[in-house]
Parts: sequence; C-alpha cells; structure tokens
Amino acid sequence: MTLEETGVIMDILTTAYPRFYSGPDAPDMMKTLTLWAEMFARDDVALVAAAVKALIEADERGYPPHIGAVKSKLRLLTSAGEMTEAEAWGIVAKALRNSAYGSREEFEKFPPVIKRIVGSPAQLREWGMMDSETVHSVVASNFQRSYKAIAQREREIAKLPPDVKALVEKISDGKKIDTLPENKPELPKKPEDKPVHAPREKLAAAVSPGTGRSREEVLALLEGK
Repeated sequence: MTLEETGVIMDILTTAYPRFYSGPDAPDMMKTLTLWAEMFARDDVALVAAAVKALIEADERGYPPHIGAVKSKLRLLTSAGEMTEAEAWGIVAKALRNSAYGSREEFEKFPPVIKRIVGSPAQLREWGMMDSETVHSVVASNFQRSYKAIAQREREIAKLPPDVKALVEKISDGKKIDTLPENKPELPKKPEDKPVHAPREKLAAAVSPGTGRSREEVLALLEGK
C-alpha cells in the first residue's frame, strides 16, 4: 500500500470517527499516514479497506481500529483455514496403514510441518509397527502437542514485519547475522508509483473527514490534477 493509497484508508477512518481525528487531541495526520503506509507497505489497499470496514461494522465502543487489529483481520480474510492438531494427526494415522511397505511414499505426501514432526520415513514405519493402542494414545498425544506448539510459533512469526521475519528465519537456519534490520522498513517501489511532493496541508485536505472522495479523486488531488 503506497502513501497515496493509505490516504484512502485514512479517509475511511476519519469519516467513520470524525471526533477522534479532529480537535486538539487528534493524532498528527502526517505521522499517522506514514506509519500506516510503512506497516501495510506490502498489503493490497483493497484488502486493507475490507479489513478496516469489517472492524468498523463490528465496532461497539466507538473507537477506530488500531494497526494490530487490522493486521489480524487481514490474516483472517486471506488465510485458507489452518489445520487443527487433530486433523494433522488424522493425516498421519491414515498414512500408518501403508507404512510397512510405503513409508517413504507416505512421508513425501505430508505437508512440511508434519514432516518436521514425524522426522523421517523410518519413524513413520516404526510407529506403524507399534500396537494400535500405544500409537493412538501416547504417540498421537505427543504428535498433537508438538503440532500445536509449532503452529502457534508460525502464527506469531506471521505477525512480524517482513524484515524481522527474515531475521528470525535466518537465525532458525543457523546462519550468521551480520547486521540487524533497520527500525524503519523501506517502502516498496512500484513502477507505476509517482513521487508525492505534496505539502502537509494538501495531504491533510485529501484525507479530511466527510469528503466522501473515491480513491481516484484522492490520488488526483494529491497529484495536483
């Protein structure tokens, strides 16, 4: 989402919550624009707008949604549905029926997270040779506990900014960290983006509450058309 597109999101928020964004205690509009543009730099403006509107519709307290709430709603809107630990074990339990002679073939069918927990085709074959009661009690319990922990960790990593996420993955891979990521992420540059040289007053006017401007109208105002 570019700075100009962030103006569209701010227009939605200032229209829905005019009192919050006006008056002596109102947040600085330029700082707000910049922060939201940085935090949603890699998100599509249409999806961010959908998440914001969904939160506004469900709001019962009269406060505008914060960045964390919008990010959480975005993940919910774009996720394909996370597999539960019981569903993950169901995949393994089904594979165990063919593990005596097809452990490698069954192992290769697993999603990456299940492969990490099972470990190897040999482990799958070993489980298949154990008595059913032990497998579906002790082994199943340990597997589901491990799956739940890994899934929780991946959810937390998914919440991190891309540069911090890359750092975490680098550490997990055992690679040497030469430099730490900068605090301020760089906004992605798109070929179609044009630099904005609008003064603060012009940006504030573009996203002022109650304008009812469309995205195209906001962009045109920022570009001086």
